[in-house]
Amino acid sequence: MYEQFCPSDLHKFVEKHMNKFTDLMSPYVEITFYESSGERLKQSETYTIIQTYLGANSSQRAKRLKAEVVEDSQSPLVLSMDDKEEIEDEFNGVKVWWSSNSKAPTRKASSGRPNFDVVRYLTLTFHKRHRDLITSSYIQHVLEQGKAIIFKNRRLKLYTNNSGCWWMSGWSHTNFAHPARFETLAMEPEKKEEIINDLVKFKKGKEYYAKVGKAWKRGYLLYGPPGTGKSTMISAIANFMNYDVYDLELTTVKDNNELKRLLIETSSKSVIVIEDIDCSLELTGQRKKKKEKDRNDKNEKKDKTDKKSEEEEEEDDDDDDDDEEEEKRKSKVTLSGLLNSIDGIWSSCGGERIIIFTTNFVDKLDPALIRRGRMDKHIEMSYCSYQAFKVLAKNYLDVESHGDLFPIIEKLLGETNMSPADVAENLMPKSTTEDVEACLKNLIQYLEIAKEKEEEEAKKKGEKAQLVAGKDKQELALD
Repeated sequence: MYEQFCPSDLHKFVEKHMNKFTDLMSPYVEITFYESSGERLKQSETYTIIQTYLGANSSQRAKRLKAEVVEDSQSPLVLSMDDKEEIEDEFNGVKVWWSSNSKAPTRKASSGRPNFDVVRYLTLTFHKRHRDLITSSYIQHVLEQGKAIIFKNRRLKLYTNNSGCWWMSGWSHTNFAHPARFETLAMEPEKKEEIINDLVKFKKGKEYYAKVGKAWKRGYLLYGPPGTGKSTMISAIANFMNYDVYDLELTTVKDNNELKRLLIETSSKSVIVIEDIDCSLELTGQRKKKKEKDRNDKNEKKDKTDKKSEEEEEEDDDDDDDDEEEEKRKSKVTLSGLLNSIDGIWSSCGGERIIIFTTNFVDKLDPALIRRGRMDKHIEMSYCSYQAFKVLAKNYLDVESHGDLFPIIEKLLGETNMSPADVAENLMPKSTTEDVEACLKNLIQYLEIAKEKEEEEAKKKGEKAQLVAGKDKQELALD
């Protein structure tokens, strides 16, 4: 009856003075966080973070919960407070209350259609004497904890840069589900512990990097023969740090500007990987010179024979056109552009990033690319040692020792260069009938064969060196 017969101006007048009276009598302050700000905007990031923080507590305290299935999360079932539910929280001995509310929108629907949108919001209530503590410290605490929970529960992504087609740009991704961990990594324990300590120090170094005036990033150079575990090391680092992985393929990057744009689009808390860096860029123009030489050879051959048919000449023209098209598609990323992107002014656009280069031939790399400050830590991925073998034996055969065969394997590994990948392949059972002893004997047999081959190659090299030395002596005697 009040709403029907009393005019709207009277409603506003009564509501205004009731709110004033309540504010005077109540010692509590309320702060409201809306699900969306403005009209038809996406969900507020602050609302999502606070809801995540409260969800960690609401499942323990609230009686009415709301369940939601979230994709790409390690915890797909997310619980949060239902509407008109309230929970209590405590910070530095101060109690606060959070409530989840909703209300019908005040705006009217367009075209005479009903409006089913609901305005949701979270309300924080606390005593007015704690205003400074809540506004300056508690809300910041809630946001930091909420972000940490979101980061912990997210599913890692593996990104790759697209080929630069007009219908595709930037990065595309899939879920990163590589199971590699430092516990299963075939490496000496001391070296492994050194890398873990370096990663932990980097992760906690935000204030330190700001203090010394350096971008919060870390460069790793992984080098060694094929099969020594460089890619597995990258996966182990990503899982240990809980970072996304950006696999940057330089050969598909058009130029330096596109490289900068790609790196700016990478997120914080990520691992940026450039594998086989010695093969990723052609900085000397040798390929172009080779093409010109091939064309000159073709012309010389044409002058000598002078008997080519018209069809063959057309094919040669097509080959030249293909070469020109291939030259246009070739990446124009330069060494200078790469250095500026990873270590210049643009490198400060984003923090907490690890940049990893891998190579099989570290001697081929330009010293400016791998100097300290760009690649801060150089990690040699060497051939399989006895300590690395013991890790593999534990992983593949679930054994830690074997009185008769382990000493033989230790001796052979010290005399033979074999990658951890080859050792792992020979340790893996090939049938259900193979037991631990059979697998170890297979590895011993493979090591003995590899040792004989290395000895034969060394003998041939020695004989060749003696032959060259003998020829040199003969030439000197003749002179």
